[in-house]
Amino acid sequence: MTREEKSQVIEELTAQLADNANIYVADISGLNAAKTSELRHACFKANIKLAVVKNTLLEKAMEASDRDFGDLPSILKGNTSVMYSETGNAPAKVIKAFRKKAEKPLLKGAFIEETVYLGDDQLDALVDIKSREELIGDIIGLLQSPAKNVISALQSSGGKLSGILKTLSQKEG
Repeated sequence: MTREEKSQVIEELTAQLADNANIYVADISGLNAAKTSELRHACFKANIKLAVVKNTLLEKAMEASDRDFGDLPSILKGNTSVMYSETGNAPAKVIKAFRKKAEKPLLKGAFIEETVYLGDDQLDALVDIKSREELIGDIIGLLQSPAKNVISALQSSGGKLSGILKTLSQKEG
């Protein structure tokens, strides 16, 4: 690989690091062609981009990036693949599901919304991270709860103001 080609790859990696808030670094070495294809298909279905990278080029891209990747460059040893996703927990879910059938991929580390996670032991914590959509759903559910109480009170009181107040005061107690 020429110096110009390396510079081009570093620029592309730097752009991908800038464009993605959720970046996983994994080891998929040792997977045969069929398992690798199966993993790539699982990533595609989950809207995850999977790419094998050279550690030195990824490290230089991290250095060139505006982001603080903390100790993430320290785990760039051996075979390395990068997973980019719009949803913070999607790659962790794919890795965990895939590991029910194979020993790999192993999670080396992750950069999720400015937070760095190091080591395969962080996989369960990453699976439990709620996506933006899940958080919005939880908030909407919490906001709907008081409205449901009022509607329930209206229905059980026959629509009279005194009945509504009585029903609501009973629910508070």
